[in-house]
Amino acid sequence: FQSFQKLEEGKNFVFLSKKIEPSSVLKTAPLSDGVKKELAQNKFSGPNFIESYCWPPVAWGYDVVAISHQGNDPLLYIPPVLTFLQLKSASQALPHMSEVSLIVCPGWKKAQLVFDLLKTYKKGCRDLHPVLIIPEQNKEAASHVETQGCEVMVTTPHSLLRLLEHKSWLLCRLCHLVLDEIQVLLSDTTEQVFTILDCYKKATARVWGNPPRQIIAVGTQWNKHIPPLMEEFMNDPYIVITAVEEAAICGNVQQVVQPCMNSSKIAELLKILDFAHTNLQKVLVFTDSVNEVEMIHKALKSNSVVTLKKHKESKCNVSCVSESWRKMHSSGTPVVLVLTDDCLEPLGITDATCVIHFSFPSLKTFGQRLQSMTDNFCVLRKDSSVDQGHTNAKSVILLTENSSCHAPEILGYLKRAEAEIPQQLHDLAARVLESEEGEKFSRPLCASVKTFGICRNRRACPDRHQINVSIDMAQNIPDEMIKTPERVMILPLHIVHATNYFGRIVGKEKDQYTILAEEMQNYFEVPGHRIFVNTVEKSAFYGLCEGALCHRVQVVDIPAKEDENFVCKVTIKYIDEGRTSQVNSDQLLHLPARFQSLPPQAVEFVVCRVKPIDNEIEWNPKVTDHIHRKIKGRLHHAKIVHTLGNTAWVDPVVRVSSLSGVKVWINEYNIRSEILSTGLGTDNPEHLAEIQKLCRHGQVSDYAENLEHFIKEGPADLEKASSPQDVSIEEDSPESCNTLGSYPCDDAAQTEEAEDSMLHRHKCYHPEIKWFQDNVTVTLKVKIPSAADTKCEFSKEKVVFSARSGEKLYLADLELQESVFAEKCTCVIKDTEAVIVLAKEKQGAWCKLLKKKNIHVSLDFEHWEEPEEESSLSVG
Repeated sequence: FQSFQKLEEGKNFVFLSKKIEPSSVLKTAPLSDGVKKELAQNKFSGPNFIESYCWPPVAWGYDVVAISHQGNDPLLYIPPVLTFLQLKSASQALPHMSEVSLIVCPGWKKAQLVFDLLKTYKKGCRDLHPVLIIPEQNKEAASHVETQGCEVMVTTPHSLLRLLEHKSWLLCRLCHLVLDEIQVLLSDTTEQVFTILDCYKKATARVWGNPPRQIIAVGTQWNKHIPPLMEEFMNDPYIVITAVEEAAICGNVQQVVQPCMNSSKIAELLKILDFAHTNLQKVLVFTDSVNEVEMIHKALKSNSVVTLKKHKESKCNVSCVSESWRKMHSSGTPVVLVLTDDCLEPLGITDATCVIHFSFPSLKTFGQRLQSMTDNFCVLRKDSSVDQGHTNAKSVILLTENSSCHAPEILGYLKRAEAEIPQQLHDLAARVLESEEGEKFSRPLCASVKTFGICRNRRACPDRHQINVSIDMAQNIPDEMIKTPERVMILPLHIVHATNYFGRIVGKEKDQYTILAEEMQNYFEVPGHRIFVNTVEKSAFYGLCEGALCHRVQVVDIPAKEDENFVCKVTIKYIDEGRTSQVNSDQLLHLPARFQSLPPQAVEFVVCRVKPIDNEIEWNPKVTDHIHRKIKGRLHHAKIVHTLGNTAWVDPVVRVSSLSGVKVWINEYNIRSEILSTGLGTDNPEHLAEIQKLCRHGQVSDYAENLEHFIKEGPADLEKASSPQDVSIEEDSPESCNTLGSYPCDDAAQTEEAEDSMLHRHKCYHPEIKWFQDNVTVTLKVKIPSAADTKCEFSKEKVVFSARSGEKLYLADLELQESVFAEKCTCVIKDTEAVIVLAKEKQGAWCKLLKKKNIHVSLDFEHWEEPEEESSLSVG
């Protein structure tokens, strides 16, 4: 049940479980004419080597496992799947319902890419309706997903499981299941993938008739969970592997790491060859230098080991060595060939039983060496599993103190091969990684570490993951941060993503940048002051006028130019906003020195303690777009809990605004809570602790250390302090003054600020509230006589009530323990009280009303009806 094909043309290798005739030309590929036409129109240059072997069995409807270095490309399966969907047999298989193809991707970003490709190539198919399914993490989102009429669904494991909670019948229509990037799916979401497969297996067992069923798994690496996937859920799958090192894992090549001192490598080699001779092994000893080949060959001959050698300077030609290799084994003589890596391909050896890595290889070289044993990779059984107790091929790595920088990638490979790994290799890999981190020391701090506290792939990440004091010491710290870091005003101007922004810290009394911006605007309004520069210099500061706004910018990159008068696109940074852009060099203005004296005002802000759901590493654009619309250009209260360099970690960040008709300020929203409410964000309690842990490894700025007492207080302190129900509210809050300078601000807010400028502090009271409930509603009775200027705002988990009674202002900002239907909630004002009725989203008794205890809220026992078997209830 196994065959091997090693094609010399193009240095390609393919491992096949069953013979496949490749389709290497698009014209003759097993695709529909419509799909071929769309591929040609989009200048598709394939099929490439892996596609030529993978497309035929996929188009024929067979189960397929494809592993290749190009295995992350969705075009490995999209064209043949689209072709199969057009077959009449598939269309008629389920006469009462249309079949569904499901593509499961490891994350939303890959799912979006696949969805976009489907939209591109669906034009070559019959009416195809692809849909991208990434529901939020709440009960309603998955139930509202529209799947009617869709034939191809693209999703992620977590998203699919949420969908199946409400629409499990979808699996009964499923004819094609594609597992994209199988190496990631089976490493990061193993439990979820096998849960999906179990549900699929049970659902198909109940379907009438014999509709087509197909599972396709594609990726770049073999995984230990692939054999059980094939055995339990696939029907005699085609296995196509074009990465030799991955075929070696599938073929059960035994991997051995032998630690030794560099001075004793020859002695260790002789021990290994003693065993090989006893078992008539065909051994290749690989090294990377001519001198080592000669040294090894001489040492083996002196120890009576019959040895061949081959390197680019040796006199014996390729055919001579090949013939000797074949004849010696045929005569019953153990064969040992010492060679350099560049000689393997000309020799074409594939029947070796043991490879010894005398020089430590890179993973690429490692795979090339293993290719010499492909004839002895283990045979796959009919049940698609490998006989783990039997092996015909062995790979031995000699590990010394001088082994190379490739230790981390070899270590990762050996872990996947489930080899026994000595501690020396772990230690060597750690030293290599530490050295690589040192080479990144001048790079910026990793964005993922800043945003989430961790980086999942430090080796591939180009940025550093340790403190560099010269970069991370505090820079251009505004006075407001020093005086009151527990409460500053921030103005987000450039939104990178949902929790990362650039903007300014705005002075509460006298904002220096506002003054500077007005002076610059007045200066450049005079035509004679607009002096365009002729020669642009990198890192220099200039002025830039965009409409009515004037900016300070710094040139960060200039393309190569042929003459001094050359007008080109230059990359600039808006030093008071943090964003970058490209402009023509002739748009830049001379900036007088007096406008350069104020340091750059842009600060990077990171919102703490929140991360994407489903273990994603990037924010879904839905969240970023929502936050962008809500916060850009609007002032917010924030508490700075940590700083490094020009980055400030803030928690919480609250938008404070006034109620219309009432001179009182309330919390409009908390950014972290706003992200959580989208259903696409979740709690990240370790975030700040990870940043602090990072800082303990290096001395950071004094300012960051001075923040320690604020950090210990915790972010809840500002949330409490800024809550209108707990503190006095300023009708003329200093934050309400116009500090936006040249930035747009709505007229209503400006009017309120002008009206409030002459008012004094005013006490805001919390009304007494009693509540009771039934299975459907919760009723709140707010004690307030002769209420005027009343306002009651409802959201899913919050109620904000405000009113005036006589000379007193009353405000209740209630965060509910459970969810309600905001649009169905009501508020009725009576002589001595306001009656608020909340419509429960989920019927049943609430154990308590509020998330946090409130001394002004209590149960109304006059109206309370004790439910059957009711446990004790909290009054708040």
